[in-house]
Amino acid sequence: MPSSAPSKHRSSAGDDRPRGSDPATSPCTCFRVRKLTRLMSQRYDQALAPAQLNLNQYSILRRASAAPRSIGEFARELGMDRSTLSRDLKPLVAAGWVATAAGEDARQRRIQVTPAGKRAIARAIPLWQAAQDAIERELGRDGLLALHAQLDLAIAQLQGPRA
Repeated sequence: MPSSAPSKHRSSAGDDRPRGSDPATSPCTCFRVRKLTRLMSQRYDQALAPAQLNLNQYSILRRASAAPRSIGEFARELGMDRSTLSRDLKPLVAAGWVATAAGEDARQRRIQVTPAGKRAIARAIPLWQAAQDAIERELGRDGLLALHAQLDLAIAQLQGPRA
């Protein structure tokens, strides 16, 4: 007869707890990363609200401003699929901050930040910086650098070699 008691796992502290009894100590890496992402995004979104941007839009604008490029190339750089990026670009195009144009062939679309988009970025940079500084104060400089190093290592290992 199956037991109705929760399964046990050994925590890093070495004690036995029912699995799922404390979400803060979930053994699921994805849960922890997604929770951190939500917490960080909320802070940046709140800071960027006066510029009428959310963190995702700000990130797309900042990175797209470097140089015009194809949607596929840009999606790979961001770690997104093309359809998600295309959907996320729609409000930026509607706001007049990003323009799309035909690429080298009829199937390819290139994105470029417009002068209005560059002004939006300029308004948002100090707001983003204030959020970044607040997070650094909360985590401490060493904690933030350690987090960045661990994230960079994980990204590199999970992305694998580039083709």
